[in-house]
Amino acid sequence: MRKMVIISFILVSLSSLCLGCKRAYAPPATTTDYGYLVVEGVVDAGTDSTDIRLSRTVKISSKTSSVPERGAIATVESDQNIAYPLIESANGNYVSARLNLDISHKYRLRIKTTDGKEYLSNFVQVVNSPPIDSINFVIGSNGFNVYANTHDPKNNTRYYRWTYQETWIIHSYYYSQYASNGDTVLPRDEVNNNIFRCWQSDTSSTISLASSAKLSQDVIANNLLISVSDTSQKITEGYSIKVTQYALTSDAYNFWAELKKNTEQIGSVFDAQPSQLNSNIHCTTDASIPVIGYISVGATKSQRIFLQQRQMPAWTPKLYYPYCVLVKGCCSYELYQGGGNYLNQVDAYINYTSPIYEGRVAAGFVPYIPVDAVRVPPIFGPIIGFTVTSIPGCVDCTTRGGRNHPPSFWQF
Repeated sequence: MRKMVIISFILVSLSSLCLGCKRAYAPPATTTDYGYLVVEGVVDAGTDSTDIRLSRTVKISSKTSSVPERGAIATVESDQNIAYPLIESANGNYVSARLNLDISHKYRLRIKTTDGKEYLSNFVQVVNSPPIDSINFVIGSNGFNVYANTHDPKNNTRYYRWTYQETWIIHSYYYSQYASNGDTVLPRDEVNNNIFRCWQSDTSSTISLASSAKLSQDVIANNLLISVSDTSQKITEGYSIKVTQYALTSDAYNFWAELKKNTEQIGSVFDAQPSQLNSNIHCTTDASIPVIGYISVGATKSQRIFLQQRQMPAWTPKLYYPYCVLVKGCCSYELYQGGGNYLNQVDAYINYTSPIYEGRVAAGFVPYIPVDAVRVPPIFGPIIGFTVTSIPGCVDCTTRGGRNHPPSFWQF
């Protein structure tokens, strides 16, 4: 027993000594701005539109995640020398209406950038996605999960990828009943200038893949797409998700699997080590220049589902701004300042075309948004001022990236 105690003491001492000798290592970040071309998107062979996004990589220290590649010439080409031009829309997006490609042929993407370089993908076969069987949600004790289900009765697909766009309703902490038109505070136009209820959207930021290559049947059941917490703003009132399904070749699947490993599964000693991505796009003018991306060709399938608050348990989302307060002592139409001077606080803090307000903004003043009216008692007496807040997000949901009109697909 004594020997065991001594051995244990030595092991603990050595462990403490090793921990004490550890030093944090922060490898220097690459400072060279290589600006490699990034190609994102799928050539849709069916009746949907094709949208290819071109951008450039940036330094880690950059304040932006990517730089749109503008002014390029992008063309889809068939192995029969038929060209389908893509039109630049905005922010490096190159689009085309329905292409209706012949699935018996192969296709590639050609890109010419403004710096005189040309990029070309390999010819790839058309792989159309089978229908989505269902997109379903499962409610748990701490939120809900969204799953995708599909199958190919011909057992030809085997490799799948999904992306999604979420849309949900958010609310401001305060309900603003008034707004300034510049020089006068009036009742808010709830139809055209609602800032209490907004619709917010986001796209998938992780890579969702599944394969049935090792199964006897080409069936994907309950593939997890996203988990939503019971404290998320997404559960405030209503939630919708549109899922898009892609069929992949085995090479495309391997590319996305490597990209997922390199971007989402690195951080501990037990994770897989990063590896080089095998893109099917190459720079023909300079073979030494790498290209990030993989071009696939095929028709996609999409499905949208809705989830209303009454379908959820009595969850309570965390407040976006947890410290929202109304500004006290503001804002009256007239406030005596002494010496016979009166200050119109509504002009000074709310009516933004008044000289008093403009002077305050020039001095760094934070604009106030009126919330409710202050009246002479009784409660239906004349309005003498307004309660306000100085935190826009507490009263205006559009400042949080929301839109104050429902999207065309919204059902409730």
